[in-house]
Amino acid sequence: MKKWGIYGLLIFVMLAWGMNTIMMKVLVANFMPLTMTAFRILLAAVTVFIILFALGKVRRLTKKEWKYVAAASLFNVVAHHYFLSLGFTGTSASSAGLVLGTGPLLTAIMAMIFLGARATWFKTIGIILGFTGVAFIMLKSSGDMSGFSLGDVQVFLAIVAQAFSYILIKKAADTLDPRLMTGYMLLLGSGVLFVISLIAEPDGLSSMVGATADVWVVFVLSAIVSTAIGHLIYNYAVGKVGAAESAIFMNFTPFFALVGSVVLLGETITMAQIGGFLLIIMGVLLGSGGLEDWLRQRRQQQIEAQMAKRPG
Repeated sequence: MKKWGIYGLLIFVMLAWGMNTIMMKVLVANFMPLTMTAFRILLAAVTVFIILFALGKVRRLTKKEWKYVAAASLFNVVAHHYFLSLGFTGTSASSAGLVLGTGPLLTAIMAMIFLGARATWFKTIGIILGFTGVAFIMLKSSGDMSGFSLGDVQVFLAIVAQAFSYILIKKAADTLDPRLMTGYMLLLGSGVLFVISLIAEPDGLSSMVGATADVWVVFVLSAIVSTAIGHLIYNYAVGKVGAAESAIFMNFTPFFALVGSVVLLGETITMAQIGGFLLIIMGVLLGSGGLEDWLRQRRQQQIEAQMAKRPG
């Protein structure tokens, strides 16, 4: 597939992930959050394995690979979706989408801490800008800057857990296809989340009965399109165009979340959210290293093009 085709797929994924913040807001309003999340992740896992079976990518894991899968599932699926489902009950879809937009920034920080990635002035400035943007969003109450939103804090903890899991996924990627790892993580994580939901939400199963057909459509779209297909396409794109170029597209996710929350849910966007959005976008572009890597690749391509034009 040509590069522009990959870019089109990435835009689709960012749209799906942005709209997923809207769908999550609908789902937690109709189901108990943890129980709903356990079944949503299970459906996503089944979908991923059906696709992987069709591609011939399913195999048994080694003991070492299972250790990585279990650890990554604890952070990427259990902790991430636990805090995410609770967070959506206490914040707006627009704010949640903006906070989720800090994912590449937090991943870059984790890479510096655990993988020895180099800290540059670009990244340092980006980290400061990004977290200033998060503060603009989280330090608000009804549109002013007077207090913390617990829901926003929980969503932020969800993205921190997910960012740490990417370090584990990176370590396992030498021998394990990230797409297959995704399937096993979702399957294992859904089981753990279901056990937690039985304890935390004794009436959770009964809450899954009686929802209208349109709510179930939202449930299926969130599980299959956003979670299952979205992650498979994103992992495929990383393998084709690289992590740096793919990460830049993640800036579209909070944009789509903002637009969707206004158009579909009728939410009002505050000046604090707009300011935070702009700071997060600048922070992610600088702090994730995506802009630096892209500029470096462009310079290298220009040098190679100039050398190719020189007479032999």
